[in-house]
Amino acid sequence: MVKTVAVIGGGASGMIAAGRAAELGADVHLFERNTTLGNKLLITGKGRCNITNLSDIDNIIKNIPGNGKFLYTALNKFSNKDLIRFLNQLGLETKIERGNRVFPKSDSSKDVVDSLVKYMNKNGVKIHLGERVKEIVADKGCVRGIKLANNDFFYSDIIILATGGLSYPKTGSQGDGYSMALKLGHKITPLKPSLVPLCTKEDWVKQIQGLSLRNVQVLVYYNNKKIAEEFGELLFTHFGVSGPTILTVSRKVVEYLDKEKNNPIKLIINLKPALTLQQLDNRLQRDFIKYSRKSLKNGLIDLLPKKLIPIIIKSSMLSPVKPINQITKDERRALLNAIFNLTLTIIDHRPIEEAIVTMGGVSVKEIDPYTLESKIIKGLYFSGEVIDIDGFTGGYNLQSAFSTGYTAGSSCVD
Repeated sequence: MVKTVAVIGGGASGMIAAGRAAELGADVHLFERNTTLGNKLLITGKGRCNITNLSDIDNIIKNIPGNGKFLYTALNKFSNKDLIRFLNQLGLETKIERGNRVFPKSDSSKDVVDSLVKYMNKNGVKIHLGERVKEIVADKGCVRGIKLANNDFFYSDIIILATGGLSYPKTGSQGDGYSMALKLGHKITPLKPSLVPLCTKEDWVKQIQGLSLRNVQVLVYYNNKKIAEEFGELLFTHFGVSGPTILTVSRKVVEYLDKEKNNPIKLIINLKPALTLQQLDNRLQRDFIKYSRKSLKNGLIDLLPKKLIPIIIKSSMLSPVKPINQITKDERRALLNAIFNLTLTIIDHRPIEEAIVTMGGVSVKEIDPYTLESKIIKGLYFSGEVIDIDGFTGGYNLQSAFSTGYTAGSSCVD
């Protein structure tokens, strides 16, 4: 008997789940509330789509702090190498960049979406665009079908819930899946933003908004205890800070902000982490000799971005017009300290709608990690961001989506 499978959600996870279930012989129908597929996938990696990361499975799990261990079976069933091979066979060439990040050779996320659509079409998936599912119907602990927004009922033996999280709601990911799962008796762990820009108390960031720094070290302290550290790029914004380093440390920051908003979190930026104090001092002295007849604000142009110079001088409590040849050793030390320890106070994070992924979701305790079937409702499977799983930037979240989608699509037909 051929099983009828309804997949709710046409993102990365839903598309590969639908294609896989159809490949194994099921009659598969994919329901997407938008009129196009893969909307969030199209904007990932700034439109380039960081498909996965070529690290080993243990390292991938380490980079998924939100219940990464739950993915062990799914990652082994459909690994990063399996994913690359799968996409290559669909005609999508890939390439490896810094940090083992994998992208389509074309640098186009649309090509990834097109490949998944090709996979579904090849296996006969019926795609229903512009059709929102408002309810999963179950009876006596088993799924019976879905009810659409227009109240039409669609019978199915199997349902795969792949509706995504709360981040980027304009892509259609509006949290519908959480309410559907909750209504069926599933626990939803608290939903919070992860990989999200941070807001600062200091408003001088507005003066340098748009300034991007490379190869800086970011350290985060709570109650004088270091809670996070990252190296890489940082971007100043009108509200605070963003960029890869900030997005990575933000997960830990969000946790501590929720604990006690009144207790300040300090963000320290080391602008020259590759240099020792002595090396930076030597460099500064050489610049001071070169620009000895200039004022301080004009003597740091070789060392720091122009926009940042006034900030560093103010942080050092020095006069920007003081002649360089009058700078004392103690004043030079103050400059060095400011360069190594540019400090900001984190007071909040941006809303979850601006986060790359959602922290929280359907509790993994109520999902079978081997099949991704619900432990509460027979015939209900989960995949992607709707599950309480979230990782760092670098391809880990998409790999999670693909692995859970493929596993759910395989398991539901077995």
